Formats: sequence, structure tokens, C-alpha cells
Amino acid sequence: MELGVWIMLLICIVLAQGENAYAFTLEEPQYALVHQESDFEVRLYREMTWMSASPFQEVSFEKATLQGFHRLFQFIEGANMNFSRIPMTAPVLTSIVPGAGPFGSSGYIVRFYLPTKFQDSPPVPLKALNLYPDHWEGHCVAVRKFSGFAKDENIVKEAAKLAASLSDSPWTDLSFKGGENYAYSIAQYDSPFKIFGRLNEVWVNVTGSSEQCQPSLTLLKSVS
Repeated sequence: MELGVWIMLLICIVLAQGENAYAFTLEEPQYALVHQESDFEVRLYREMTWMSASPFQEVSFEKATLQGFHRLFQFIEGANMNFSRIPMTAPVLTSIVPGAGPFGSSGYIVRFYLPTKFQDSPPVPLKALNLYPDHWEGHCVAVRKFSGFAKDENIVKEAAKLAASLSDSPWTDLSFKGGENYAYSIAQYDSPFKIFGRLNEVWVNVTGSSEQCQPSLTLLKSVS
């Protein structure tokens, strides 16, 4: 996504939610760290609910993320049946599903993590936004971190690196079918104003060593 587009979106957020919208740590999903390597880690996430934008038949990760976030932004600013304003959270998650788009290209689902207050009873979005609550059961996710801005030209490479790491580990990627043709998600944590020290992650659902996916192994990451 072009930096200028991100800045325009952020200006809208700052005007709507106040100048301190990104001044504090944002709430994130809770997880337990169950395995760690030098280039990836495996987390056990608690069950959680996202608000998701219906799949985009787009050919660009950046364009799909922009369009999805625009709809989600309207929802958190009150375009719901309760007229509720919902605090910003992290990450914004874009899931890439190969072959779901036109001419065999990827399809995209853009997700917003609902704050704890709204996990059990999410506000109903206005029908025109074409959004839906998406409940995830607790499960294990393999994660690879990378810096900079997440763009079409680098997300596939980062996902391929995670797939290669998993192929050499006891963990089996549930959706890995060989090469780069597998489903994964890109988690973006930072505001567009942050130029240096940005955090992005590739997420892939995994199985293998499943007995280690127990929340008692380590303290769950606290919600800020």
C-alpha cells in the first residue's frame, strides 16, 4: 500500500478517534508461546472474534487491504446498529487464499480484532458494509516477523520463507501444498506514521506437536 494512502487513512482515524488514537498500546489477541526458533515461533491463540470484510476478488494485497480497512473503519466509527464507537486494536489481519480470486489469483479477507468488551456480543454492522463476525476457536499459529511496510512484492517472499522453515521443523503447515501456493495471513501492527521499527507478521495455521499447545505452558500475553 502506498504510504500516502496510509497517511490519508490515519488522518481520518486521528480526526475521528482523537489525536492520541495511536499514543497508547493497542489491545491485541491473547496467546501463549509454545515453541520458538530463530526465524519463527508457534503460538497458541485463545478463541477470539474478528469483524471481517467479505472476501475481495482482487489481484492486489495492498488494494484489498485498503478497501477492507475502509469498510471496517466505518464500522468502528459507528456504522453499526448500536452506533457504537469501537477502539482501534492490532493487528489488522489480511488473509490470502490462493485461487479464490479472478483467473486463479488470490482472494483476500480483511479482519479487525474486536476488543474484549465486544468479543461476546459484537455490534451488528450496517448491511451495506458487507461485514460479518468471524469466530475462531483456540488454535496454533506459526508466525514469522518482518519489518518495513507490507507490500505485494514482499509478502509472498516472507510467506515462502515461513513455509521453508516449517518444512524443516516438527510442525506441519495445515495449508501448505508445496511451493508458494498456500493460504496465509499478514498481520500489520503499526500506524502508517511509523516509518522505522515497523512490525508485520506472516501467520499460518499449524498442526504437529499438538500436545504442546496448552495454555499452561506459559503465561498468556496480557492485554494492554
